[in-house]
Amino acid sequence: MAEPVRAADLRDEPAQVDVVASEVVYAGRVWDVRTETFRYNGEELLRQFVDHPGAAAVVAIDDGGRVLVIQQYRHPIRHRDWEIPAGLLDVPGEPIAETAKRELVEEADLVASDWSPLISIFTTPGGNDEVVHIFLARGLTPTGEAFDRDAEEADIRIEWVPLEDVVSAVLEGRMRNGILAAGVLAAAERLRRESAPGV
Repeated sequence: MAEPVRAADLRDEPAQVDVVASEVVYAGRVWDVRTETFRYNGEELLRQFVDHPGAAAVVAIDDGGRVLVIQQYRHPIRHRDWEIPAGLLDVPGEPIAETAKRELVEEADLVASDWSPLISIFTTPGGNDEVVHIFLARGLTPTGEAFDRDAEEADIRIEWVPLEDVVSAVLEGRMRNGILAAGVLAAAERLRRESAPGV
């Protein structure tokens, strides 16, 4: 019987495989679709996946313990889902934290004085290579001017909701955006640990 994995050893492991062929079969406006043939476990396998630039997202929490959530239309799911501010890593050379700061300005007209990395997640590892880096932002102040928004962001809805209410909405299946869910659950745990005695 194998030894159980120690808590400190629980981590995703990078793997090197022999990629036999790689080709962009569809070049999109935001991301591409790539087909690759690779060798793994003695087999030659063919897979298609979305080749994604990655993204940064923000859990913004005010002094009253409320989290900023935004609602906007997302065509693939035919919903106006609740999300946290997020955007693509599509500016060459821009540090990931700067992308998060830019998205908070562009989607919520806010800046923050206190930033810390929260978590990074693979959104759909069987279908794309996207990594989303989620930051916790506190010490929030308005920019003083409204960012010019268009397309699906033109009618964006911005709300401040107690963090525990958003956590409940996620756990009850009323808010299903994966980045929001991962971010607010991680933020709730971070705040719990910060307030716990001796932690």
